[in-house]
Amino acid sequence: MNSRIAACLLVALSPLPAAAQQRPAVVSDEAFRVCGDPANMPFSNRDEGGFENKIAELIAAEVKLPLRYFWMPQGPGFVRNTLGTKLCDVIIGYASGADPVQNTNAYYKSAFVLVTKTGGPLDGVDRLSDERLKDKRIGLIAATPPSDYMLRYGLLPKAKSYPLIVDRRYDSPAEAMISDIVSGEIDAGILWGPNGGWFARQASTPLTVTALTHETNGPPMSFRITFGIRHGELEWKRRLNELIAGRQGEIDKILLGYGVPLLDDQDRPITKPRS
Repeated sequence: MNSRIAACLLVALSPLPAAAQQRPAVVSDEAFRVCGDPANMPFSNRDEGGFENKIAELIAAEVKLPLRYFWMPQGPGFVRNTLGTKLCDVIIGYASGADPVQNTNAYYKSAFVLVTKTGGPLDGVDRLSDERLKDKRIGLIAATPPSDYMLRYGLLPKAKSYPLIVDRRYDSPAEAMISDIVSGEIDAGILWGPNGGWFARQASTPLTVTALTHETNGPPMSFRITFGIRHGELEWKRRLNELIAGRQGEIDKILLGYGVPLLDDQDRPITKPRS
């Protein structure tokens, strides 16, 4: 997980010339420069087919600047070599509170999800403490928050682990997990919401995606996702917050179109774009 909505006030968008003059000098006035992963669907790819690409297109059109990418696979050094080098000005998806970046207001909230076969024996399971999971083999991305709960409920001995940090140009743990659920290699899988929602839609067998919002007394399972920018760029942050607030409904529509399980501040599902 690259793991991320407090409500924003709807404000009128200021005209481009004034906004451009107010931006710090390190933020380009010639292009909307995005730091992107070239192979990380459903978030982004070089063909600009991910939901982060679509949101970047929306924002670029709003500020009336051409959209340009600086591509680099996400992993150690991503922030340092993208925002840090000032070759791009924004990471479209970054977890709220993550220290390497300054966060804008959140533009969505999602959670880890349980993926199961629709109509199977695990229908209706919405928490990892459910007794029906006790003897099941569950897929898990290594070193992610659900690991703590899996340990607590005695689910780790039979779990199948998938790597957290990979180069998505060559490996896709989420796709592998979904394939294993379909084949019966594992009984269920736990993925970060956008991954689970997207890849479950691609599966040859109907799958159910359930947000794990009932886990408590442990690491958070839901996260607010923001734009990540450089620290100190307060005027840039203000401008992006205005854009997020003014286009929240369109952003929601994009996210829901990619199967992202959206949550409100009380972790209730959002099923239609907010106004």
